[in-house]
Amino acid sequence: MVYELTDVLKVEADGPVRIVTLNRPEHLNAFDEELHVQFAQLWTFVEADDEARAVVLTGAGRAFCAGGSIDDFDRFRVDFAARRRILRSARRLVDEMLNVHVPVVAAVNGPAVGLGCTLSTLCDIVYVADDTYLADPHVTVALVAGDGGAATWPAHTGLLRAKRYLLTGDRIPAAEAVAIGLATEAVPADRVLADATAFAHRLADLPAQAVQDTKAGSQQRAGSRARPGREYAAWGVVRLPACDSRRWVEQLA
Repeated sequence: MVYELTDVLKVEADGPVRIVTLNRPEHLNAFDEELHVQFAQLWTFVEADDEARAVVLTGAGRAFCAGGSIDDFDRFRVDFAARRRILRSARRLVDEMLNVHVPVVAAVNGPAVGLGCTLSTLCDIVYVADDTYLADPHVTVALVAGDGGAATWPAHTGLLRAKRYLLTGDRIPAAEAVAIGLATEAVPADRVLADATAFAHRLADLPAQAVQDTKAGSQQRAGSRARPGREYAAWGVVRLPACDSRRWVEQLA
């Protein structure tokens, strides 16, 4: 099947596994409007791909995903139409990842920050390079953790552990991410994509209907718990204050 997407996403077929690469390495795979739209569209193609049994999600270059594009932060403060458009797109992105029928395995090859961290924790299985970290530093630049972390993290870690990192924006090293439930396994960086792909093939080799319906059953609980948080997160971002985008860049240094 042909995935009619632009160059910001790369999709490769490896038998029944689709390897999806966020492909803005010069921007640390940060989401601009184009990537928001294309990433939401991606899952429509996956749903229509009768040969797909699992997806691997990774990033090009040295980062998994740096979150939202810092170039857009100040624009969204004053351009209300663009802000509402990106909010709708972000909500579709989360909903599509929660609802896609095939299992999704993350290969977190580098920092996963803000929205990038949310993407990884929306996956069903998360392999993370042992020399990298997750983080949601929204509060450090005067923003609500509105990309989904406040909605999804407590389902993985419990509320108190989620607050420990959401309220401070502290980095979560790979080993700690595994320990608290935000990742499945930490592996050497040179193995992360291969190990994630091998696990995706293991899932793809199992009876498809059993795997997909088991995922759907477990996602019902995750989706119902996340929905109120998604509503609050969107409200918080609508009240977007002035922020210092330079501090966001510092999170990736």
